[in-house]
Amino acid sequence: MDRMQQKQVSAAPCGSKVQSGPSAMIEAGTGLPPQLVFQDAPPISPAGVLRKQPGLCPMQPAVTLMKPTDQQSGQTNPGFTPASISRPRPTAFGTKLVQKKTRISVDSSKELPLIPVCIPGPQSPNLAPHSPIEASISLNSPQSPRSPQASTGQPCLSPNFNISPQTSLSPQPQRTPSPGNSTQGQVQPEKTDENDFRVAIITWNVGSAVPPDDIISLFGSNVSDGSTDMFIIGLQEVNSMINKRLKDVLFADQWSELCMDTLSPFGYVLVASQRMQGVLLLVFSKYCHLPFLRGVQTESTRTGLGGYWGNKGGVSARMTVFGHPVCFLNCHLPAHMRNLEQRMEDFESILQQQQFDGGTATGVLDHDVVFWFGDLNFRIEDYDIHVVKCAIDSNKLPLLWERDQLNMAKTTESILEGFNEGPLQFPPTYKFDVGTHTYDTSAKKRKPAWTDRILWRLRRTGSPVPTHNAALQRGLTSWLGGATKVTQRVYQSHMDYTNSDHKPVSALFSLQFPFKVDVPLVELQVNKEWSKVSDATVRFTFASTYQRSSWDWIAIYKVGFRHYKDYQAYLWAKGEHAAQVTFSEEDLPRDDCDYILGYYSNNMNCIVGLSTLIQDHSMENHPMNTIKLLSNSYWPLLKVKVAQNNLEELQK
Repeated sequence: MDRMQQKQVSAAPCGSKVQSGPSAMIEAGTGLPPQLVFQDAPPISPAGVLRKQPGLCPMQPAVTLMKPTDQQSGQTNPGFTPASISRPRPTAFGTKLVQKKTRISVDSSKELPLIPVCIPGPQSPNLAPHSPIEASISLNSPQSPRSPQASTGQPCLSPNFNISPQTSLSPQPQRTPSPGNSTQGQVQPEKTDENDFRVAIITWNVGSAVPPDDIISLFGSNVSDGSTDMFIIGLQEVNSMINKRLKDVLFADQWSELCMDTLSPFGYVLVASQRMQGVLLLVFSKYCHLPFLRGVQTESTRTGLGGYWGNKGGVSARMTVFGHPVCFLNCHLPAHMRNLEQRMEDFESILQQQQFDGGTATGVLDHDVVFWFGDLNFRIEDYDIHVVKCAIDSNKLPLLWERDQLNMAKTTESILEGFNEGPLQFPPTYKFDVGTHTYDTSAKKRKPAWTDRILWRLRRTGSPVPTHNAALQRGLTSWLGGATKVTQRVYQSHMDYTNSDHKPVSALFSLQFPFKVDVPLVELQVNKEWSKVSDATVRFTFASTYQRSSWDWIAIYKVGFRHYKDYQAYLWAKGEHAAQVTFSEEDLPRDDCDYILGYYSNNMNCIVGLSTLIQDHSMENHPMNTIKLLSNSYWPLLKVKVAQNNLEELQK
């Protein structure tokens, strides 16, 4: 398998984001509650997918389900007939459909929470900086660039980074992407904002395989330029044997380690992770965005064996991104052609059970943007395996789109209303003989299918809104003047990977926020260089809306750190009126390189403030460093002397 070049430290992890390739944009809209539109022969064309138009629904810009059309001619294809599902399906949108009753209800009157992430920090002021579990997570923190640019257009962690405690709502200027080579599965390009928030999502059923040596190609050839703001990795069938799970409890699992090793050199930090047996979700972000990713919370729902086993189900992570609620949902649904109804029931059960603490976005579908992905296990109906393989070999994929269960279910299942997907312009990603590019040749001869999918959904904007001041206090700009837009830039498979019987699938999205809350809750002021111990004083100020805790702490991170516990040292920011802390000589790092300080909020369970880059020279003349340098320089001389003595003995 071909692998890409070795990882290099990015020159601009928060730098310019000029992304080539096609795009397709879905925008939240307003209007009357949607009515399903059925026609006798809903078609689909070679370049098209099931299309939806904006409308109203309680939690997302609703869409009127339209017939798929040819993207080039706009003509319909009379050869497509939707599958009919006999059991009535309840709606999740508060609109009453004929012979359907609502199973999922959403209360949009509640307030949005600031919710903690599940990764534990220091447990008490007397706790050692690194517990045994923390120590087991190895550090791999190469130095990253000095003055990258944030997606907000402000300098990201540069020495002149100006932070104001006042709330900022930043409008977005326009830009046009530069031309580039098309990739398999991409969609048409459109003009984009230079400060679009780029989110890349990867889903892969790894089939209990050991991670490959290199997965950098999954993140795109331009991962080093920092044009992508977040990477979301959803894995299924991660090895969950009992002995392996016990090891993973004490140490980070192999897949998480590999992802951190791959992304941290380019300035990406693990924001949240959630594992349910073999279903794993990892959320990475550029470190300069950390103060603006708030209210992080994760959930998991088991659906295997009637809800008692976690081999099937869903794991999610939600947060507010620059003030806008976003949810990522990774699912592994039941397999086999005959289990379409079970897949729909399990998905509905996941949406019902995954409820987040407080706030307006208490359910998955309440968020401004929902990304749903994973091994969804939808199959291709009617055609036998020979017809399917012939269509793949002759590149007549639109013939298979027509009988794809997920495409057909969108026209009949109200729970799927509002979910969008780009065109499937890559071959089915299941099922392959492991280690090959050949579809299943075993006795079972599974029919190829697009089981691995990435979809997105937008919340409607016509629901009751809070007052302007209340929205600002909670950092909710999504209620103010317009809706978030989502543009899919890339939708592709990665056929080079042969570790599993599934192929990985990735998608790249641009999120256009109408406004951004782009000011941290805590401002840290430090000396740019620490040449002596007395320089290691950190002063901090708080926004008026920030609620302090005596369990908040300030940590020193080496640039390129992997997650928020990957600190060199930390101090408790105790005391209601305390405005500064000073690190002792014992706490200062020994390496002469760039560091950054982060303020961790115990109430919000995330980093809410970052300092500018600092250079620590305070330990250059420390006696321990002198001894280390002397020993390093003396040791080669000692080995040469011993070798000379041995040679003299042999000559004698």
